[in-house]
Amino acid sequence: MQITPVLMCGGSGTRLWPLSRESYPKQFTSLKGGKTLFQESVGRLSGEGFAPPIVVTNSDFRFIVTEQLLGAGIDPGAILIEPDRRNTAPAVLAAALHAFAEDPDALLIVAPSDHVIPDADAFRAAILAGTERALAGDLVTFGIVPTHPETGYGYLQLDGEAEPGKPAPLSRFVEKPDAASAVKMLAAGNYLWNAGIFLFTARAVITAFEQHAAQLVDPVRKSVENAKADLGFLRLDPASWSAAEDISIDYAIMEKAKNICSVPFEGKWSDLGDWNAVWAESNPDSDGVATNGNAAAIDCKDVLLRSESAGQQIVGLGLDGIVAIAMPDAVLVADKSRTQDVKKAVELLKSQQAPQAVQFPRDHRPWGYFDSLATGRRFQVKRIVVKPGAALSLQSHFHRSEHWIVVQGTARVTVDGTQKLVAENQSVYIPLGAVHRMENPGKLDMVLIEVQTGSYLGEDDIVRYEDVYARNETD
Repeated sequence: MQITPVLMCGGSGTRLWPLSRESYPKQFTSLKGGKTLFQESVGRLSGEGFAPPIVVTNSDFRFIVTEQLLGAGIDPGAILIEPDRRNTAPAVLAAALHAFAEDPDALLIVAPSDHVIPDADAFRAAILAGTERALAGDLVTFGIVPTHPETGYGYLQLDGEAEPGKPAPLSRFVEKPDAASAVKMLAAGNYLWNAGIFLFTARAVITAFEQHAAQLVDPVRKSVENAKADLGFLRLDPASWSAAEDISIDYAIMEKAKNICSVPFEGKWSDLGDWNAVWAESNPDSDGVATNGNAAAIDCKDVLLRSESAGQQIVGLGLDGIVAIAMPDAVLVADKSRTQDVKKAVELLKSQQAPQAVQFPRDHRPWGYFDSLATGRRFQVKRIVVKPGAALSLQSHFHRSEHWIVVQGTARVTVDGTQKLVAENQSVYIPLGAVHRMENPGKLDMVLIEVQTGSYLGEDDIVRYEDVYARNETD
């Protein structure tokens, strides 16, 4: 029997601000170079014994998900689009109902998409260790054998000592403890870190929802039954979805179910829940110094210095216990012991209506992306990259005109019905109100500089007439 991965991919990861933001959260980033966290997560759950994944995400991330799946060489399975965030319980139930329609006894492995588990083979072995219990109708959780007292994780208390690779009865879920309690739990030997990873059949988990969270079943089932296909995605019905309670799967069913057990996993694991966790995963040197990008440390100890921009240099001098993250539009400097509180910085910036609170400096679109280079009262300059064969929508603007200067490749440009090719070092003017489109007919990325001028330069000043990605004006 194949196991179907269910990847939860809608979180915002605010504790890793400014690199992780609501518009482009940590699961889509490459914190250590190479593949993104999402690609690594789906890669661990692919290959022999695994079916194509079910991904649960939101509308803003749907094209990023497909692009990263294809970039990792993995064929996308079902991609369910949540109308809005309702936490993990409705998301898992929606995926289970979708799988149940094809196979009531489908075996599902539910996992976050932003964790680090370096030993994929050991993790897959742990999954196999729980398969027999899951097929028998149990709900199987996976807990991490703790290596130190940790106050940043929830815990699983086993009914007996943990034996790695062997399912054990689960006594209770424990909230994040204080430091003294964490020390006692480590010494007890029957507590695991709660990894938020589950294995069960579609039938078993739906039955658990019916028994312990019946209020969720009807709205989520209707949302799945009334879902609409949209290109390669399945949009859950928003009217039904809005009636579903915002609740985690732990609170909804796991803490109430009796047919539950846990498989201890003693391999390396991190949820990268804050910058201190990233520091630990960044191979700090003998002085505890970890750097990334254009970063340098002089006489520093226990620091994390990261430059996330090719044109930006960060230097630490005489620092001790500091995290410094430099982005093109924002810089975080924090005491290493306070990295769990970074979300407070995000909340402050939101209260000040600062765009850096939620908006990533690079705006990813299905056709490519753009970087905002300079902004003034009546102008904005962007660097736009269009993927081979991709096209922006046929559109117009009420409040701005645009100049396009091609700096790499060739653009096919349509302005009020007239089409022409614009080569490197050539430019074109788009008057206010003109109906226009830009395409990349080539086989390499096309890059241009766009200069906007006008009374309003917001991204919502778009009227779309045609769009190959089926977006509307606000999408």
